[in-house]
Amino acid sequence: MKFRVIIEQDEDGVFIAQCPNLPGCITQGITRKEALENIKDAIDGYIFSLKKHNEPIPAPITEEILEVAL
Repeated sequence: MKFRVIIEQDEDGVFIAQCPNLPGCITQGITRKEALENIKDAIDGYIFSLKKHNEPIPAPITEEILEVAL
């Protein structure tokens, strides 16, 4: 499965990663790469917990990228 992940750098320079389709699935890292690795682990743990408790797994978000002429 593929999930959309948002990574933003906060005012202290720490990278915050979250998966909007999985409420509360958020983590951080000192670098963008570390934040991405951490969110992968967080998503795996989130999905594992859903399966363990027989909860439905949310469908991944699909999106399109549009180019707009300025």
